[in-house]
Amino acid sequence: WGALEHVPCLHFETAYYQPLEFCIANQIASFEGGAQGEHKMARGFLPQKTWSAHWLAQPSFANAVQDFLEREAGGIEHYIDELNERTPFRA
Repeated sequence: WGALEHVPCLHFETAYYQPLEFCIANQIASFEGGAQGEHKMARGFLPQKTWSAHWLAQPSFANAVQDFLEREAGGIEHYIDELNERTPFRA
């Protein structure tokens, strides 16, 4: 984080706690906890599919990334399904 000294829980304070408090105080109905997986469930976030709007100028690299994303899609769907089966919330 580039801090001059160790600040315990700095990431969680800046990435979760302060933004959540802001949303509550301003009656914002939703807060996106970001991408990635199961560690977010411990903080009360259910898995959500996300997307990116990146544009890659090099066509061959863009094609390679597109190919990977197409192949990865099924695995992501399966992973989200698995996480949703272990949700800590009642149905």
